[in-house]
Parts: sequence; structure tokens; C-alpha cells
Amino acid sequence: MTIDLTALGWDADRAERHLRRSDHRPGRVARVDRGVCTVLCASGPVRATVGGAVLAAAARDATCLPCAGDWVLVGTWPDGRVTVEAVLPRRTALIRRTAGKDASGQVLAANLDAAAVVEPVHPEPDVGRIERLLSLAHESGARPLVVLTKSDLAADPDAIARQVAAVAPGVPVLPVSAEHGTGLDPLRAEVAPGRTLGLLGPSGAGKSSLVNALAGAVVMPTQAIRRSDGKGRHTTTFRALVAVPGGGAVLDTPGVRAVGLLDGSAGLDRAFADIADLATGCRYADCAHDGEPACAVADALESGELAHRRWESWRRLQREVAYESRRRETRTAAERRGGWRGGRRRTARPSSPPGPGGF
Repeated sequence: MTIDLTALGWDADRAERHLRRSDHRPGRVARVDRGVCTVLCASGPVRATVGGAVLAAAARDATCLPCAGDWVLVGTWPDGRVTVEAVLPRRTALIRRTAGKDASGQVLAANLDAAAVVEPVHPEPDVGRIERLLSLAHESGARPLVVLTKSDLAADPDAIARQVAAVAPGVPVLPVSAEHGTGLDPLRAEVAPGRTLGLLGPSGAGKSSLVNALAGAVVMPTQAIRRSDGKGRHTTTFRALVAVPGGGAVLDTPGVRAVGLLDGSAGLDRAFADIADLATGCRYADCAHDGEPACAVADALESGELAHRRWESWRRLQREVAYESRRRETRTAAERRGGWRGGRRRTARPSSPPGPGGF
């Protein structure tokens, strides 16, 4: 079995910059199971463990570990072992905050060209979750999309799409039905040769069904949502890169229960571009929008131009990002002083976040 790596995104620039040793060959990570990577190489898929140089880098920063979507260099040893010897620099990375106390991040997917926030229209879209995941998608560097699945269950899916578009400024909102095959053409354009589409959303949103529809075959297991409460079941428990025949790839992520934001505010600013635009009309450049005179944000809230729900969502996520920024600064300072050991901090901890993140 041979694999066309250029269809998966390998290009001359990567080859020129990183492929210097004849005993190393490039490949793309399709999935990782307990430290063992399935890597798609030109000669076919191989199973590879993580090499010493990569493990040493990961000891300092866990985000250096290979993940689905990464381009890597693998080497084959005389005894037949295959190891990942290098993780190539990521052009984009979808990173969430880990649940632990070490102020670190977890890479959910790498080298995406487009990152789709997948949300079911039934019983109704969770706009707060869409805002959170869009912040993550914007921060990744990939092109963000919103995909509204199960549109066949809605009386007027286009009306729902227009409502969601109000909380996704500048982002395409696509109602689709994987079961009926409707609305998929714009997504197929995102998995053209050399391109990768990432899917991010809750369990039961229909991500695996989308992968199967785009691949034209059942490559991911699917399950119906629970009848008792309408919530999704975790059908995908691992991140998987799936090559699309004649095209690029789709990367499905499991239905993560919580997605915390790290200390990057650029993605949040782009996800809430409407509020950022309003803030430029405030009298003071450093306006906190909390009682200052001539505040354009306060005026928009009073007139109804800006919904109070969206304003409160922005404030909650801003507090979360600020808290994570303080945690990262505390960790960095402690590491410089030798006060960080095994994820434990010897310095005073920053104040607790204003509220739990995620969904």
C-alpha cells in the first residue's frame, strides 16, 4: 500500500527545511494510542514509538509530543523498531488548557487548514459553546467554520444559521445533514488535495457521521444520541486523521467534555470581533466598559445592539484567559528560580478563576 503524502499536505518547503537525513522518512500522524503513533508514510502506515529526542523535549513541554495531524520524521532501527525522531514545526495547532494544575496545554490537532466547530441544531445550538470553541479555532491559526449538523431535524435550518451567524462574526455558518448528504459541498472544498479539515464539538454532534460522509465510506463508528436525555455518547475516544479518497484529510476529535482556553487573547478578540469593534468607539482607549463615560459598549448594551448574554460570555472568557495568563507567568517565573517541580509550584498561587471553563 502506498500513500500520496502530497495529498495529505507534504510539500517542497517541508522537504527542503527538514528532510536532511537519508535514514529518516517523513510521515503524518493519523492517531496516537498510549504513546504509540500510527504514521502514514509513503510506503504505507507504520506503528512507531516516540524516540528519545522527542521524549526529552516533551519532558520540558508536553505539547512537543506528537499528536494527530503532526508531520514527523521516523527512523527504522536494525531490529525493526520504528521511532518518531522529530516532530516538525506546526503551521497551526488546536490547543486547549489541560485539567491539571500545571498551567499547560494539550494539542488536540495539528496542521489544520480549517477548523470546524460542529454543533447540532437539535434540540437547539448552544451558542455559548460555539463562542468558546470559535475562540479556540481562531487561536489555532486555522480558518474557522461553524457546521450546524442534523439540519434535516430543523423546520428552518437557514433561519437557525442566521441566528448563529450573529455570534460568529466573519465566520461561515453551514447547515448540513450527513444522513441526507445535503449542504456538504462547501465542506468538500475544505478537504481538497493538500488540505486538512478539523472537527471540534461535543459528543453526539455528528462529527463521525461527517467524516464518513466526506470519506464516502464508513471509516468512523457512529451512535445515536441517548433517548433518555438527548445527550451524545462518546463514540470517538481518540483523535484520528482520515485520508479522503482523491482529496486531503479530515481530523475528527473526541467529544471533549471541557475545553479551557489558554492565555492567548488573539483568538478571543477575533471570536468577539463585534465587541472589539464597538470598543474602538469608546472615549478612552483603556476603557474597561464598567461605568466610564462615553462608553460605546455600554451604549450598545442599553440600545440592544449588543445582547447582554453575549457581553457576559465575553467577560467570562476574558476572565478565564487573564487567569491563565497569570498562571503561565507564575509558572515561568518559578521555573527560572527553580521553584517548579513535577507540576508543583513553590510560589504563591494566583487567585482562583472566576468560574469553571468548558462545557
